[in-house]
Amino acid sequence: MNFRPTMPEEEPELNLIPLIDVLLMTLIFLVVTTSFSNEARLSVRLPEASAEVKENVPSLRVTIDAKGQFYIGEQQLLNATPEVLRNALMRAAGGNKDPLIVVHADAHTPHEAVIRVMDSSRRLGFTRLTFATQQPSGQAARE
Repeated sequence: MNFRPTMPEEEPELNLIPLIDVLLMTLIFLVVTTSFSNEARLSVRLPEASAEVKENVPSLRVTIDAKGQFYIGEQQLLNATPEVLRNALMRAAGGNKDPLIVVHADAHTPHEAVIRVMDSSRRLGFTRLTFATQQPSGQAARE
């Protein structure tokens, strides 16, 4: 005997409206919190500085022009390899174990050339390194 009532079997139902609500809220959250930045338009303006030159401190002057040519003092290096630069720095330093190296680099000097001077100095054990700057053109009139 069958004592169960005969009812039509209900099909399970999946309600999609709450799922769509959750997805829309997640999408809105992501759109609002995402920062859209275009790094190609990033404008970097390097600072200008002014410094006093101390006349009594012996220094070794390394000049780099816009083409990446190196000058130690007034002498131009014919080759820009790190070995030639290290040898020239060692000769110019003479007996000084840690000379003050002043790098005079043009505004359009390749970054690699400045790094090459810094690396060559470090490999020789020269730890005192500074960069020469010029006063901004409008600053002299204000002072």
